[in-house]
Amino acid sequence: MTDQQWQAVDDYFTGLLDTADPVLDAALAANAAAELPDIGVAPNQGRFLQLLARMRGARNILEVGTLGGYSTIWLARALGADGRLISLEVDPKHAEVARQNIARAGLTDQVQIRVGRAVDTLAELAGEGVGPFDFIFIDADKPSNPDYFAWALRLSVPGSVIVVDNVVRNGAVVDADSADPKVRGVRALAEAVAAEPRVRATVLQTVGGKGYDGFLLAEVRH
Repeated sequence: MTDQQWQAVDDYFTGLLDTADPVLDAALAANAAAELPDIGVAPNQGRFLQLLARMRGARNILEVGTLGGYSTIWLARALGADGRLISLEVDPKHAEVARQNIARAGLTDQVQIRVGRAVDTLAELAGEGVGPFDFIFIDADKPSNPDYFAWALRLSVPGSVIVVDNVVRNGAVVDADSADPKVRGVRALAEAVAAEPRVRATVLQTVGGKGYDGFLLAEVRH
């Protein structure tokens, strides 16, 4: 199959199963206008995350990596009226675009964006006694994935769901000799998850408009 076929299949199912959403479309347009990198989730992946959070019955969501807030909106819409979402973003410009998108979506009261290095902000959350979180989505710098996973465990409870994006790296993850820090970060994450008895996990490969990649899905057991 080709990238064009993958995109066509994405377009078919997205058009068939997802109704048009002007708020999400406006968020994508705002991200493009602000020249944010096009590295966020695709619409069908956003719906996938939202469904996972709803099936978990999530009331407290943690997102590591906000970008322009597109995935944030998808996840926040999975929350009930009393739910909350905290999203961590290192880039102040990205955070400001995200805040505007979230305000346009009417979610400001439920979503808090914290700016700074996520490894530092995660430590601050733990120190403040924030959490625990029952759904955690990690989509930030890949070399730090093992650290993010360790903090996700610390900030979770039995039954919490942890999702990590971009773990296949167009298949490069199988290269044990790779010098790419992103690949090395993903491999270190996979090894940490494999050695962690408190979680049950798997990886699903994905193809589509975002190319060839995949999600790591983990459930905290105890």
